[in-house]
Amino acid sequence: MKATGFDAFLEGALEEIELAGLTRRLSPLETPQLPRVTRENVKVVNFSSNDYLGLAANPDLRDAVMAEWERGGFGAGASRLICGTMAAHEELEEAIARFKRTPAALSFSSGYAAAMGTIPAICGKDDVIILDKLSHACLIDAARLSGAILRVFPHNDLNKLESHLTWAARKHPQSRVLIVAESVYSMDGDLAPLSEMVNLKERFGAWLFLDEAHAVGVLGPSGGGLAEQLGLGDRIEIQMGTLGKALGAHGAYIAGSRALRDYLINRARSFIFSTAPPAPVAAAATKAIEISRAPEGSRLRELLWANIRNLAAVLESPMPESAIIPQIIGPEIKATSASTALLNKGFLVPAIRFPTVAKGAARLRYTVTASHRPDEIQALGEALRNLQFTDSESSV
Repeated sequence: MKATGFDAFLEGALEEIELAGLTRRLSPLETPQLPRVTRENVKVVNFSSNDYLGLAANPDLRDAVMAEWERGGFGAGASRLICGTMAAHEELEEAIARFKRTPAALSFSSGYAAAMGTIPAICGKDDVIILDKLSHACLIDAARLSGAILRVFPHNDLNKLESHLTWAARKHPQSRVLIVAESVYSMDGDLAPLSEMVNLKERFGAWLFLDEAHAVGVLGPSGGGLAEQLGLGDRIEIQMGTLGKALGAHGAYIAGSRALRDYLINRARSFIFSTAPPAPVAAAATKAIEISRAPEGSRLRELLWANIRNLAAVLESPMPESAIIPQIIGPEIKATSASTALLNKGFLVPAIRFPTVAKGAARLRYTVTASHRPDEIQALGEALRNLQFTDSESSV
């Protein structure tokens, strides 16, 4: 039967997405999040996960979940401000504050919720938000939701950032000015020029919102991120991070001053109006932070960086700054074809396409974890050598 009305609109839109090579489908894993997974009954080596330290299936996290289940059950039953705050939530936030070396922290159900709750709570229509062009969608959406005046600077372009700050000081001298950036950019794997950015924001009296999602666990002596690695944490007003990537758990956080935590409890709508995450999930995140700060965390980071160097050599890439290595393909359909070809050889490597990246800048995005074996990385290199890429498809 031919669809009419609403479904006809949806099916027409889906057909356009398909013709553009942009269709996305869910493909559930049938195994835990490990370097070797089964998807649709096919065993593949997974080079797409953000589980950088290999903690997602760590038995210590499982034990922490089960212990918290015995102590406090599973569901929180209400929002944090009603009766949903459990001891595990407070313990997690204390652990995050120690981890990030900040006076306080507040946990959220996701990174998206953390951004959407925090940025509009800090800035409004009379303020100015200045974003890096490659900022994550959650940061862009949060900035738009705030109603603030928006300015975007080309990726990592400090000169343009300074120009925007100069403009804001001249045109909006009474406004709050918030710079939004990431420490590690998720699709390119490169770092923000954080030291210079902090110096600039201090010179102009601006504030900095730093998303450490892909740096936490990977960078810094205890895995505290780029701010820890550079010793800049006490000069950054707002630090955001996720608990579901390198830390292998779920959720996100905002770390900063005690006043920031108290303010967000009262003003962050995504926190106020959400049911609290299950206490066992918070307990798993607390255990992951404990591991990251312990000698075991240092050992896992050593393994991770050895694998990063190995993967870079296999891909003939310059030494990466993170666990993310992009291989630029260009056209969206060619990127999906390359991803499918690797999948047929037993390797799960995602094709990243518009709108995640710009049109015509589709890519394969390789990620590596501490749990990958050297032979798995070498096997990926062999598979790539046997694939037929054109010159435009082989630039890492």
